Amino acid sequence: MRKILVVNPKGGCGKTTIATNLASYYALWGVKTALVDYDPQQSSLEWLQSRPSGYEPIRGIRGKESVVYPAEVERVLIDSPARTDKRAFTGLAREADVILVPILPSPIDIRAAAHFIGELLLSGRSRNKRIGVLANRVREQTLIYGKLEKFLKSIKIPVVTHLRDSQNYIRAAEYGIGIFEMAPYLVETDLEQWRPLINWVEQKK
Repeated sequence: MRKILVVNPKGGCGKTTIATNLASYYALWGVKTALVDYDPQQSSLEWLQSRPSGYEPIRGIRGKESVVYPAEVERVLIDSPARTDKRAFTGLAREADVILVPILPSPIDIRAAAHFIGELLLSGRSRNKRIGVLANRVREQTLIYGKLEKFLKSIKIPVVTHLRDSQNYIRAAEYGIGIFEMAPYLVETDLEQWRPLINWVEQKK
């Protein structure tokens, strides 16, 4: 069983989008997958409830202090809440094998990410964990994208991939599916951007 934590205390950075799309990827390939939602809004579980019948199943679990996973589950996606306090994050990080930190190209998000990553590296809570950063909802021909790139080059954490700002994620969320389950000709560019992320998550230490 491999547990993948998607975390960033800043709200609105795309944690649910990353968690649900990863869950759909694993399910599509027949991997027994669980999606754990710690966010009070329960957006991941709402996405799961709208998932059409006939698609590969994903087990939804409401996040709580002690979660027991079915023995057959092979991949666990953990959607963490915004404003995760240190105590809650310590518990989630302790449980995870892989930690993904999505960051948006905005001054507020970059500053918040800088503080969080600094705490992450100094605290020891992430010791022996694989930590990766991904740039989310990027538009490459913008000034703020250049500032985000400069920030990402300054941190001592692997930058796993850049995901473009695409309507495909909105469409997928609306219908309870992932981009991997959409028509390939619609999502060709997006799938190319996801391949480095999946390969990195699946790497062994």
